[in-house]
Amino acid sequence: MEAIKLFEKRPREALNWDYDGEADVLYLSFGDPRAAVGVDIGEGVVLRYDEEKGEVVGLTILGLGAKLLSLLGQEGKEAKK
Repeated sequence: MEAIKLFEKRPREALNWDYDGEADVLYLSFGDPRAAVGVDIGEGVVLRYDEEKGEVVGLTILGLGAKLLSLLGQEGKEAKK
């Protein structure tokens, strides 16, 4: 069995991100976004995994804005824009 490549740094690979404010979801991709299997690892975090290459290709964080507001004691208040 080949080892899983977790967060292995690749040359000149960018971290891409997109935040959907309406859905309150942050999408992170290591390199260009690509098709992957989603694995729920708890606490609203989904790990995106390329089975063919055996590597993690991104993370999806659900409810990020609400979690941050809660941690900062801002529940019920709208985030400043």
